[in-house]
Amino acid sequence: MERDIRSIVKQMTLEEKAGMCSGSDFWHLKGVKRLGIPEVMVSDGPHGLRKQNDKADHLGVNESIKAVCFPTACATACSFDRDLLQELGEALGDECQAEDVSVILGPAVNIKRSPLCGRNFEYFSEDPYLASQMAAAHVKGVQSKNIGTSLKHFAANNQEFRRLSVDERIDERTLREIYLAAFETAVREGKPDTVMCSYNQINGEFASESHWLLTEVLRDDWGFEGYVMSDWGAVNRRVPGLAAGLDLEMPASGGATDAEIVSAVKDGTLDESVLDTAVERILRIIFKYTDGRRAGDFDLEKHNRLAERIAEESMVLLKNDGVLPLPREGRQIAFIGSFAEKPRFQGGGSSHINPFRITGALEAAENMPQITCDIRYAQGYDVKEDRTDAALLAQAVQTAAAADAAVIFAGLPDSFESEGYDRSHMRMPDCQNELIREILKVQPNTVVVLHNGSPVEMPWADDAPAILESYLCGQAVGEAQVRLLFGLANPCGKLAETIPFKLQDNPSYLNFPGDGHTVGYQEGVFVGYRYYDTKEMAVRYPFGHGLSYTTFSYSDLTLSADQIKDTDTLRVSLKVKNNGNMAGKEIVQLYVADHTGCIFRPAKELKNFVKVFLEPGEEKTVSMELDKRSFAWYNTDLHDWYAAPGEYEILACASSRDIRLRAAVRLTTRTRLPLAIHRNTTVAELLANPKTAAVISSMTDALAANISGDAENSSEAAAEAITKEMSLKMLENSPLRSFKSFVGMDEKELAELIARLKDALETE
Repeated sequence: MERDIRSIVKQMTLEEKAGMCSGSDFWHLKGVKRLGIPEVMVSDGPHGLRKQNDKADHLGVNESIKAVCFPTACATACSFDRDLLQELGEALGDECQAEDVSVILGPAVNIKRSPLCGRNFEYFSEDPYLASQMAAAHVKGVQSKNIGTSLKHFAANNQEFRRLSVDERIDERTLREIYLAAFETAVREGKPDTVMCSYNQINGEFASESHWLLTEVLRDDWGFEGYVMSDWGAVNRRVPGLAAGLDLEMPASGGATDAEIVSAVKDGTLDESVLDTAVERILRIIFKYTDGRRAGDFDLEKHNRLAERIAEESMVLLKNDGVLPLPREGRQIAFIGSFAEKPRFQGGGSSHINPFRITGALEAAENMPQITCDIRYAQGYDVKEDRTDAALLAQAVQTAAAADAAVIFAGLPDSFESEGYDRSHMRMPDCQNELIREILKVQPNTVVVLHNGSPVEMPWADDAPAILESYLCGQAVGEAQVRLLFGLANPCGKLAETIPFKLQDNPSYLNFPGDGHTVGYQEGVFVGYRYYDTKEMAVRYPFGHGLSYTTFSYSDLTLSADQIKDTDTLRVSLKVKNNGNMAGKEIVQLYVADHTGCIFRPAKELKNFVKVFLEPGEEKTVSMELDKRSFAWYNTDLHDWYAAPGEYEILACASSRDIRLRAAVRLTTRTRLPLAIHRNTTVAELLANPKTAAVISSMTDALAANISGDAENSSEAAAEAITKEMSLKMLENSPLRSFKSFVGMDEKELAELIARLKDALETE
């Protein structure tokens, strides 16, 4: 039914309206019984339902209901599969309907600036395009079930160290291109019901009090229509926050901040219309949920099977020298490592799910009828402390040596990464690295299976024949691992982040996590592969990398045009063929390289992707589109996105380092960059603009001649000292004031030239 929200707000007292802007307890919003406004519940996500009925807490200390733990975002992003993320969202939406939860808190789309961030397991990628695409699909899936999502943490929550107060110094271009772009498509296309603001400050202002962030960018630029809620405890000052666009404070404030709002309205500090607007936004989402209630499908077994399928699609085969897939019968296979029995499948903190079942690889292999191998298990290490147990190590080495192949299940213990603190290094436990090295000495057919929420250093990677990256793949992790290891499924995930050789290689290394008060984002837009690829730095495994049990070839790259305007959409198509004897999926990544030279940009940037299933020998044509934003960078003078005129290269890749096909396109634009003309404007700047070039070009020959001198009468040494090419370069870098020195202009003539150039710039 249609509700007159404004009419309801007019009937509310000032105190009731103020009360609607904070929670009634840890997980519920307030209701107003006399007006038919119900209390509704929100609950943590985003990879499962963490509904707490009592003893509520934010960091997952107290138990929640039994639910399904799906793979975390660090894993699901590696699927590069929008449809799969939407299906995950639909399942979560069904569960929320069944449990009467109006909003699930997620997904989290913050950029993986550093591998050390303790919450990276909840985040999708180092790349804003991939993160935003995954988030938009997730949001659409959840909200198709009439459940709200809360896109978080807006914005730049890229570390846990002093996250409640740290001031993150980020230039506007970097903010727009990297850290806000991860949210933008998710807001514009996914249309989340709520957005959660982050704890931190951005350039001296708390996110919870930033009118620029919460209103000008989020609402005015992107068209967000839902309500903004705080992260739990993120409010610094309630009244300035409300004025900035922070509608709902969570959790409950005990009435303290409600009273502050009432007082501010009464004394004229806060316009009551601001409060009314916030309440309208909150009520619109509350009634959207309650008026659209439906039966929820919380089928634990069905959703467990979905969790397994998502895990299969998300794990990444990093290396395979022919050991995989393992034989399914007639051989002895050693499963080594505690994680084979009790896997690490999720991170710690507010997203911690209470799964109704957990299946490790050892249990899965023993119960899978297709596998009749003799599986032998050895614990190998203790996850509770990083100390080599000589007896466990000896038993593991002996078990591995006696087998036909060994699979080592290793990774990071819970204590190494969690919400609330950052990692101090990128290493795995020393006892596990030692275990891997010792087993590699006795067993040539060794596979390392990793469990981790973010990259780890792999000092043994060159010696290990095969490596499977599982990330944190949810409660059905063991079933997915076994199906992939034994070839019952074909690996198809690709890395959503770069794995460097060592922590010191990361572009944020010298500026993470700051001094506790501020942290500088000195690397700018050069985050992740944007840095490594531009610098041509060797990495352990590049962004977008992932192997299969088959091989794929690309051919016939075709562009819909070789010249486009910045208002056009470019259609890119190519053929992909499965050259092997096993069905599989390939992720084709489309990058754009800017060759215009207008500004220093990354060597290439991901701008689209497609995942295609192919039977053995099958070939399909895939198509993707590129629009203005695919070519553009954020120009802080225009305060808008700008695609410079010139040549761009379109790259069809299997990873950021595996370029298969190339094609060029020329782009034109009617947008002109603003040009400030003054005595220090350079000749190069003036020549780059057609209007001013017409004025200045007639004078450049004389200026160049004056710089290089009389070539005919110069000595050979003098001619070599200042060549024509050198003169031209010096000319490009010369400011207008140099005309006084080299052309003989006086101050009056220089002023007249500047006026003439300004007039030319203003002509139509």
